[in-house]
Amino acid sequence: MKFYFNLLVLFLLSVSSFGQENRLCQGHFWTEDEANLVMKKFASEWDDLESWEKRRDRIKRGIIEGMQLEKMPKISGSFNTIIHSKREMDGYTVENIAIESFPGFYVSGNLYRPIGDKEKYAAVLSPHGHLADKRYTHYIQKRAAVLARMGAIVFAYDMVGYGENDQTNHKMPIALLLQTFNSQRVLDYLISRPDVDATRIGMTGGSGGGTQTFMLTAIDDRISVSIPAVQVSAHFFGGCVCESGMPVHQSADHQTNNVEIAALCAPRPLLMISDGGDWTSNTPRVEYPYVQKVYALYNAENRLENVHLPLERHDYAYSKRAAAYNFFKHHLKLPFNTPYDDGFDESYVTILATDDLRVFNEKHPRPKNALMGEEAIMKYLKIGL
Repeated sequence: MKFYFNLLVLFLLSVSSFGQENRLCQGHFWTEDEANLVMKKFASEWDDLESWEKRRDRIKRGIIEGMQLEKMPKISGSFNTIIHSKREMDGYTVENIAIESFPGFYVSGNLYRPIGDKEKYAAVLSPHGHLADKRYTHYIQKRAAVLARMGAIVFAYDMVGYGENDQTNHKMPIALLLQTFNSQRVLDYLISRPDVDATRIGMTGGSGGGTQTFMLTAIDDRISVSIPAVQVSAHFFGGCVCESGMPVHQSADHQTNNVEIAALCAPRPLLMISDGGDWTSNTPRVEYPYVQKVYALYNAENRLENVHLPLERHDYAYSKRAAAYNFFKHHLKLPFNTPYDDGFDESYVTILATDDLRVFNEKHPRPKNALMGEEAIMKYLKIGL
């Protein structure tokens, strides 16, 4: 009886916040014990496919309305693509690329492509987490290069406010909206390419890149395979404005968390990568069993996996990348043109210097129509908070 009393108390505490003006669920919004009970409460609100999909649709609508995605410009036509400095490596090529997300705002990154003559390739979106120059790190380059040699076109792109995506600061109020919209535009671009198979689109990122991965996957069915790494947590909602700075988890009539948002991937293939050294330490016991129940409704348990590394910490290191390689190989049907000997061999990857990976330089300047600064961007978009 005490358990059910505590569950009822927790439920009353959670719904009592519905009437408050601030509906943000941020950081460690619940304790681990509270989150365990909340997941049981969530599970009690559906018991078949119809009731789950009713809840699923409400959660999806909550994301779209919470980040005001429908207020973004309706874009059609050219991406005004800037692409240059193609280099041929061992089984893959690297180019520097930027696309116009909306008039005056550019998404910067690198495009990794397999060397070959196939007409169509799978594609992978590769966002990253919080670090000023993370796109240039050896582990981001390795992940993109290996997937390219395996047979996927990979677009590794900057977070808002980091790297060359510095038209505004990362902490601006609509960072979550901008990042999600940018990811959609990267997806639009990849699908528009004649060498991309639109039915085989993957997405993966770690930490804040994991948030970008499960957010876009939840609202855009064009993502075929999703791998959010070290970020799907029942109690932690993201520690940055770009993850939880807009009310995507709670409204006047619903409450959810990132576990349910990740579950919106069902029945598409989903790999949850977790470890023992961060807020994903409970994944095998709390988060993963909940998502398993969702996948069971679709008879799609075989499309869901959890790789849990209890002795590791918060990163997207080799062991986590190797798990992603295998999952993408299987579900994106990649030809797997990469060395393997008791593990994936990444030694052939050429780690390029930061300046070699930059899109904008003296020869290729940032376009003159670029909106510079938070004020100019907010004024153009006409989005108020």
